[in-house]
Amino acid sequence: MSAAALATVIGPLPGLTIELVESDEIGTVGVGEATIPQIVLFNKLLGIDEADFVRATNATYKLGIEFRDWTRIGHRYIHPFGFYGIDMLGVEFHHHWLKGLSLGDTASLDAYSLGAVAALASKFDHPRPDQPNSPLARIGYAFQFDASLYARYLRGLSEAQGVVRTEGRIVDVIQNGETGHVEAVTLQSGARVEGDLFIDCSGFRGLLIEQTLGAGFEDWGKWLPCDRAFAVPCESSGDRQPLTRSTARPAGWQWRIPLQHRTGNGYVYSSEHISDDEAAATLLANLDAPALADPKPLRFRAGHRRKAWVKNVVALGLAGGFLEPLESTSIHLVQSGLARLLTLFPSRKFDQAEIDRYNALTEQEYVDIRDFLVLHYKATERDDTPFWNYCRTLPPPEGLAGKLEMFRRNGRVIREHNELFTETSWLSVMVGQGIEAGGYHPAADILPDAETLTRLAHIREVVAGTAELMPTQEQFLHDSGGFSGQSLRRPA
Repeated sequence: MSAAALATVIGPLPGLTIELVESDEIGTVGVGEATIPQIVLFNKLLGIDEADFVRATNATYKLGIEFRDWTRIGHRYIHPFGFYGIDMLGVEFHHHWLKGLSLGDTASLDAYSLGAVAALASKFDHPRPDQPNSPLARIGYAFQFDASLYARYLRGLSEAQGVVRTEGRIVDVIQNGETGHVEAVTLQSGARVEGDLFIDCSGFRGLLIEQTLGAGFEDWGKWLPCDRAFAVPCESSGDRQPLTRSTARPAGWQWRIPLQHRTGNGYVYSSEHISDDEAAATLLANLDAPALADPKPLRFRAGHRRKAWVKNVVALGLAGGFLEPLESTSIHLVQSGLARLLTLFPSRKFDQAEIDRYNALTEQEYVDIRDFLVLHYKATERDDTPFWNYCRTLPPPEGLAGKLEMFRRNGRVIREHNELFTETSWLSVMVGQGIEAGGYHPAADILPDAETLTRLAHIREVVAGTAELMPTQEQFLHDSGGFSGQSLRRPA
């Protein structure tokens, strides 16, 4: 992603060369298979043809995330992309929905989201801005894809734009004796790769940002206690709703990501509350179809580098930090880090004010995402295991506590400093996980009660009718040229 973005945006700069050093001997985590709508913008920036990309990465479409058993066992809700209903009288739609609840209208919030209704019906279509009065005009979508195939796809794109890929394992880092800047890395072959700016994508090791420059790490294990995961692919069961599914388990949660050729699965868990063997057994016992490999173990710490940019090194991806993939933010954090880097791309002077700005923005984004993730664990009725008792009773971070209080008092959903997750996202999880609003915006009472109920019913009808007319995802993949035609079976 870094090589492709840099080559596309600043590659034409006179005298600029981009070299990617990586070793086939070092595996990648490779489980970042689900994304959020911002990836659509990233691919467009790179000039990627969507159908070609979907076909090459065995991708499916994604209209949101389904959460099962998070509020209580047997309960489910959807965090959809896009919007709920339509704003009326200058007031967010959910205030009218809350008024409807007070009048006895029991329709769920999901019924007002085209993304949620279409996903459950396995429907998909592109947004139609030419139909401004249709909920399809603003439907949001993302992708689910094979992360290794996406990396291969971007490698081809990068090399076509002049990026030089150097195969080799880094064995030494050479710093300037006066400034401390990284001057070069030495490979096992003895080759020396010099540079002015280094992007550290070395994963949890943080080879440059931590092992060399000692950026430090802010540990958030207190709020996000899951510290391990098992990942395993299985055969496709044929159930390919355009949704990522998250199912709460006794000591964490299990993901399910349906691709064209297989389904990705994983169990993210707290090692303090379950053994590795039991976690692996739980994952394998809850697959839709036979596994295609043995579960792959992963260990991590939730948190981020105290400084993502130190001297002439910028850390991206796992080198910069890790927040569990509950809301599919891992790939987005690479994308947003690149966007900030391109905005503040340095001269050889490496202005410290720009570096400080980058670090402050990066830290704020991690904090915002952390608070949203903690919401899922905090807002639960589950008390059936020690893990859920810990999460439910944990005092939340200050920012999250304030948002919960605002919603509980008057139904206000607050989005600050253009944070990643929108009002739709916060509303979906707070309502979905049982947080009750104590009121609604007074302006919602401008409409007579009967008119409110009539409008709510009409919006539900329009959403349901629009979803009914949409093609199935399978049909869309075939018609758009994105179907790869592949399927996998377990080796004999």
